[in-house]
Amino acid sequence: MIDRRSFILASAAAMLPLGASAARRPRQPAPKTFDYGPAKLDIYAPEGASGMPVVFFVHGGTWQFGKRSQVDAKPAFLLANGFCFVSIDYRLLPKADVATQASDVEKAYAYVRANIAQHGGDPNRMVGMGHSAGCHLIALTGMRGGLPGIAALILDDTRAYDLAALAENGGMVRVYARVFSDPSQWAALSPASYVDGRKHPPTFIAYSRASGRGEESKAFASRLRATGTKVTVFDGSAYTHMSINRDFGEDGDALTAAALAFLKSTVG
Repeated sequence: MIDRRSFILASAAAMLPLGASAARRPRQPAPKTFDYGPAKLDIYAPEGASGMPVVFFVHGGTWQFGKRSQVDAKPAFLLANGFCFVSIDYRLLPKADVATQASDVEKAYAYVRANIAQHGGDPNRMVGMGHSAGCHLIALTGMRGGLPGIAALILDDTRAYDLAALAENGGMVRVYARVFSDPSQWAALSPASYVDGRKHPPTFIAYSRASGRGEESKAFASRLRATGTKVTVFDGSAYTHMSINRDFGEDGDALTAAALAFLKSTVG
């Protein structure tokens, strides 16, 4: 288990391997925008890049809100540390149900995998990352094999790993009950349904102090570990559900240090 205090102290050097302070980090670059079919995505990559690992990000927003531009410090930080960064839009409720959203994520990933090399990224070193609803969508698509060739996953704070178990334990709160209103779809839309003995890509799971996040994240991590999957769990109980995403890339942020160490060990 990785806690906030130990990573602030032990991983400060890993936060800025280029020796740059926040004040000297490159200004966040303007992305290049592409239409992948159902929606658009942004690619952040330095000029002249070649063969860089890629972080493929899916935003949150209770499956109803959010947009690809809500990335805070992630692009500037990751580019400064040797990664390309991609952020996608996907169709939202009520226009598209969650199954359609997962399909959008897979289509966006396929587009990026086919085209990222011309922007300096390595299609064989792509890491899927998502927060909240985006965390659920990355977990779902990654576990069911919808992101072929994905090198690793960073799952940032959701309860929606096992919907049937969530309902049984009283965790199907109003927003979840509205989004996942059809119990016959729970198994198909639960990432845990696809943890079936196969070894999955290395997975980093972070949770905030929001209700139930720790319990659901640890239970999902245990299921993954039982398959032989390499799992890192980050105790983000010092964070709110929003700050665990918003603070990524900021100086001294513990989650950033832990995630960067994970990235370097898997695709760096």
